[in-house]
Amino acid sequence: MKNAARTALVLAGAGAGAAVLRRLVSPPSDPRRGERWMVVTVNRPPMDVLPEGRPPTPLDEFGDALEITVRPAPGDRGTELAARLRETPSAAETSLPSRLAGEDPRQEVRRALREAKSLLETGEVLRSDAPPTAREDTIGGRIVGAASRRSGGEGVL
Repeated sequence: MKNAARTALVLAGAGAGAAVLRRLVSPPSDPRRGERWMVVTVNRPPMDVLPEGRPPTPLDEFGDALEITVRPAPGDRGTELAARLRETPSAAETSLPSRLAGEDPRQEVRRALREAKSLLETGEVLRSDAPPTAREDTIGGRIVGAASRRSGGEGVL
């Protein structure tokens, strides 16, 4: 019985690993992939989020390339600021290699949303300090420094 349980566990792990690998190598071909809204919740009333109908500076820099909506957040917890590109990016632009290289156009929209949230809530764009362990003269420091720089573009490592 123990061997059968181990075999089942190994097969389940291999199946899960294959599913993850398949998703990384060829993401699902969802034709609406580029049409998805990217949303942040801002701790401000809707009138403060779009004063005079103008989006915050980081989003305003996109001009007509972005579609922007504002609505009250659920539970009366601020305002949801949502944005998406008007033109759907190609599959090549949103592929894993493009994302890793920082060339996915949606990454800039995510960055602009985070900066807009920061500006609206604090009055400035907050940036994290370089970690004290990020000395570029060590291997570990180079890895931490690279991860910190990478997370600034999309908000995730």
